[in-house]
Amino acid sequence: MVMNKGQLEVIAGCMFSGKTEELIRRLERVRIARGAILLFKPTIDDRYSTTAVMTHYGREFAAHLLAPGEETMETLEQAVGAAAMEEAAVVAFDEGNFFSALLPDLCEALVERGKRVIVAGLDLTFAGEPFGPMPTLLALADRVDKLEAVCVKCGAPATRSQRLVDGRPARADGPVIQVGGLGSYEARCRTCHER
Repeated sequence: MVMNKGQLEVIAGCMFSGKTEELIRRLERVRIARGAILLFKPTIDDRYSTTAVMTHYGREFAAHLLAPGEETMETLEQAVGAAAMEEAAVVAFDEGNFFSALLPDLCEALVERGKRVIVAGLDLTFAGEPFGPMPTLLALADRVDKLEAVCVKCGAPATRSQRLVDGRPARADGPVIQVGGLGSYEARCRTCHER
């Protein structure tokens, strides 16, 4: 009997907790071992680059764009080619929270094909609610790493993302998806987070 070596890893946490940094760290280790990697990012995340995933502090890794709502095996193969999909040892997704409810099924299909799948993303919206497909991915994952940042108000471990509008906490009834970074969001602990 042949064992399937596929697995699903999820890296979750608030803004500025190092999710993308950890994702890139894992991918660099695969690259050093000469493994084939495919990294995808949502088309709506155009903060720093459309051809790479970048951390808030400038570290980057080449990536392919994938439109939310089009997370299928066929779409991936059209984007990179069937041969590249077959060869890839690792298929990764950054900003998993911005993808649709199709992402968990795609990840499961990739795992069934023996792929190591890594998804990094926010687990909570700025209002403190579960974000997009992340709760399902967290439940399906073989490995979960929940990262913390440092609360900018008190220095405690931060698990929440505080959206700012004109330097003040945004109202919780604002739009859920607003791509941003430094200046638009702050890391906060549960106590200092304002809803």
